Amino acid sequence: MTHDSSAPIDVLEDLLAQRYSCRAYKTDQVPRQIIERILGAAQRTASWCNSQPWQVVITSGEETEKFRDALYPVAASGAAPGGDFEFPREYRGVYLQRRRESGFQLYDTLGIVKGDKAAYAKQMLENFKFFGAPHVAIISTDEALGVYGAVDCGGYVANFMLAAQALGIASVPQAALAMHSAVVRRHFGLGDDRRVVCGISFGYPDRDHKINSYRTSRASLGEVVTFVGE
Repeated sequence: MTHDSSAPIDVLEDLLAQRYSCRAYKTDQVPRQIIERILGAAQRTASWCNSQPWQVVITSGEETEKFRDALYPVAASGAAPGGDFEFPREYRGVYLQRRRESGFQLYDTLGIVKGDKAAYAKQMLENFKFFGAPHVAIISTDEALGVYGAVDCGGYVANFMLAAQALGIASVPQAALAMHSAVVRRHFGLGDDRRVVCGISFGYPDRDHKINSYRTSRASLGEVVTFVGE
């Protein structure tokens, strides 16, 4: 049997393998028709009872700069985070190991010395500059749908990023942007019934920047899957 590299599963596997969290971008704006194609693909995301709870705000051009100017000073001031959803209480065991591995990969790539907390904090704040991306997508859900609305939005985020990858657009999902959800809600005039899930910064990748040179690992199936029955 010959291998057909255009088979749907092969295309999907290639996109999943190629996608990474991009943290350096070119300044070029992504054309509206490409953004709309990404959004159109992501709109096919499955959701509980087909509720499609996501609402999306997309910034471009000066609006991205205005959002950055509103959010970054708050984060840099050390203001206490105030997200709409509880952040992880604790990373334990293998989850802590994976988190540390990912963080140290990032710091090593940038030449940040292990234990340099000031440098760690400075790099963390790059989240609120959107890593220089020309566009940001803010994803929110309906308050009444609770955690399952947020879960549905997670599926939307994944499909958004895969569609972007298929069109040559890099992205990074950012829970950090939801750490100051009151600022986000106020800046975009979101209703009190909306809960900010996360942001996605996106644009054309700066492939020459060293921060985009590393890739995180993935657990084996044996670590995460239990087969029951034949």
